[in-house]
Order: sequence, then structure tokens, then C-alpha cells
Amino acid sequence: MPKRISLFLVSLLFAAWVSAAPEVGDRAPDWTLPGTDGNQYTLSELRGKYVVIAFFPKAFTGG
Repeated sequence: MPKRISLFLVSLLFAAWVSAAPEVGDRAPDWTLPGTDGNQYTLSELRGKYVVIAFFPKAFTGG
């Protein structure tokens, strides 16, 4: 793929990401994530509670 087209596509993706970013005070989009306890957690089910999301690499992974 020519360099100009690649740069153009990256620019479009970045513009879409920036325009989709939430603003301060916006309600977070709903999502479902697996917990370390094996359960699935959906944000809408936790509404009204404090929610902390911590990301860390699994043990012995390169992440």
C-alpha cells in the first residue's frame, strides 16, 4: 500500500477515535468485562455503585 494511502487511513482512524471520545460528564458506554473471579460484569448492572477498573498483565505474560 502506498505511503500516502496508509497515512490517510491512519488519519481517518485517528479522527474517528477522537470524535468518539467521551467528554467529561458524559455517561460511560455500556460494556461487559470478565472479572478475575470468572464472572462477567456489565456496567449497566452496576449503575449507582462505585466502579474501579484496573488493567494489568496476567502473570508470566509479556504484556
